[in-house]
Amino acid sequence: MTIKEVCQKYNVTPDTLRYYERIGVIPEVHRTPGGIRDYNEEDIKWVETATCFRSAGMPIELLIEYVKLFKEGNNTISARCELLKEARERILEERRKYDEALEKMNYKIRVYEKAVKTGFLEWDDDSNCCSYNKQKEKE
Repeated sequence: MTIKEVCQKYNVTPDTLRYYERIGVIPEVHRTPGGIRDYNEEDIKWVETATCFRSAGMPIELLIEYVKLFKEGNNTISARCELLKEARERILEERRKYDEALEKMNYKIRVYEKAVKTGFLEWDDDSNCCSYNKQKEKE
């Protein structure tokens, strides 16, 4: 696949793909004899993984480390697994924050919808803080 086709498929720019390759977020892409990038199935899998993990908030540094470990071979399987577990925890933490924000937003929408019907706006005493933040304060 050409870089243009890959960009269209994964909704990224050519600059992003070149950057990912240059810094090691994806391994070096296969090229034609003339030096033009020619993404094969393996290259596409790396692009898919990188774009998926980046869209979930995985730091570039972790992706670079993951690719570096991959290149070192099977003796790094355990390290790669631990790296992915660390990344998963970061993503889960971010998801908890989003879930809390959505919870608060849904509450406010319900209150406003009720106020539209009744003409009276009434908040619970406990509506000013996400439970996520309250839990953090207790720790």
